[in-house]
Amino acid sequence: MSGKLSREEYRKQKDLEAARKAGTAPAARDEEGREINPHIPQYIADAPWYINDGHTSLKHQRAPTKDDGFTDEWYQRGQRAGPAATKYRKGACENCGAATHKTKDCVERPRKKGAKWTGKDIKEDEVLQRVEMAFDAKRDRWNGYDTTEHKKIYEEYEKVEEARRKLKESELDKQDAQAAAMADRIENNANEFGDSDEDDEDEEKYADKFDMPGQKVNAKTRTTIRNLRIREDRAKYLYNLDPNSAHYDPKTRSMRDNPLKDQDPSTLVYAGDNFQRYSGSTTDMAQVQLFAWQASDRGSDVHLQANPTQTELLHKQFKDKKAEQQDTNKESILAKYGGEEYLDAPARELLLAQSENYVEYSRSGRVLKGQEAAKAKSKYQEDVFINNHITVWGSFWADGKWGYKCCRSFIKMSYCTGTAGIEAQKASNNILA
Repeated sequence: MSGKLSREEYRKQKDLEAARKAGTAPAARDEEGREINPHIPQYIADAPWYINDGHTSLKHQRAPTKDDGFTDEWYQRGQRAGPAATKYRKGACENCGAATHKTKDCVERPRKKGAKWTGKDIKEDEVLQRVEMAFDAKRDRWNGYDTTEHKKIYEEYEKVEEARRKLKESELDKQDAQAAAMADRIENNANEFGDSDEDDEDEEKYADKFDMPGQKVNAKTRTTIRNLRIREDRAKYLYNLDPNSAHYDPKTRSMRDNPLKDQDPSTLVYAGDNFQRYSGSTTDMAQVQLFAWQASDRGSDVHLQANPTQTELLHKQFKDKKAEQQDTNKESILAKYGGEEYLDAPARELLLAQSENYVEYSRSGRVLKGQEAAKAKSKYQEDVFINNHITVWGSFWADGKWGYKCCRSFIKMSYCTGTAGIEAQKASNNILA
């Protein structure tokens, strides 16, 4: 309400507000016909002067409704509109010939001669769209994304899981068939040689119900669950209670080093995990297991635990064929490129001038026993004496000067005077002193 109210109008307005708060008068309504709570304070109910239109309303207190700009319309990015033009059009791109962009905005490979001059290989026009979007919609990476595309990922994974489940079922059925055939064969053999006593059968049935020590077989999943350890075995950390002995990892329950290094390994019950891992035929077994895994990945029906004899024979054949193939490749390479004479070189010890000759040296480097190896010579001249000298230049040092040790002369290329020169130098020094 605009304008100044008189005393009577102001009193009537206050009485109406009191009646509305008491519920004896109907509540005021806004432009949209909604009732206005009479208990709302005046400073909230009254609109500011710059948006007051003279009507009672709480519209100024509500957030303005605006379109967020998100749309389901999809950009046809990278698509071309219709067939390409047959000749160059004025104002089109000089490089590719499309009329929807200029030459500086062309993303095609720059041609040596553009379509403007050759008139060949004119590209189609791009599909231009004008989609009005707000600030947030322009920067929304998923705006315009078709959610049905994501269902294809689920369908693909479901197909993979279905194929994997069918493959597992077929493998389990195959194992069941093999187990049934094995049981029939055993039963036939038993019938052929006579049945055992009923007591023996009862004992076998009773023994089948128990698992091996330290293992638990799950019949539903057909898997064997390994317990923490067999209780009859001694824990690894109890072999040596010295805190400075081999390290024990409680997380993996492994002790790689030997806990009893001061004892003979041949008499020990346990000499560390590394000793067990690399002793005996463990490495050969690991190679056979690796061969079985690789052959199984390539589609061969090879399993070390199911048929170890077959796997061992196949691994032996594989090694023989590999050795033959290496020899064949070596012969073919030598026949094509030559160089067989370099393969018959002497041993590496002879090439590096190593021998079995025993030479014993003192702490000062003097040979005590045996023959000393010849010193390697450099490309420079060594031990060359000139002008009757028996030592080289630089073998003597005094008063910050280099000289010859044989005559103590500091003049390079001088003639050697021997001990006479040394005595003459001492005499001159005594006279000057």
